[in-house]
Amino acid sequence: MKYRKGNSKIKYEHGMIDGLQDLLERIEPWEEIVSVIPGEIKPAKGSGSGLRLEVKYPTSSGIKVLAKSTTAVQEVFFVTRHPEELKAKLRSLNGTVD
Repeated sequence: MKYRKGNSKIKYEHGMIDGLQDLLERIEPWEEIVSVIPGEIKPAKGSGSGLRLEVKYPTSSGIKVLAKSTTAVQEVFFVTRHPEELKAKLRSLNGTVD
């Protein structure tokens, strides 16, 4: 697992499924994102390929997203003041977000 120091918006207390850390580090600079909190990882039945994000629902501080790989699903919480703009931007990632 990679660790990043400094003023990262990503909380690195938990592990991340394959590919998620690289994706989060690419989108971390987006102005809509205040912070990113990766959560629980659960095993999943394999289907598809690669990593994809599925926007689930708004929370009191932002939005909940599921990061899905072929073998696991991980909750990711985005803290944002602009949930609709962030959802649209996440969905605009070609082939990465549902």
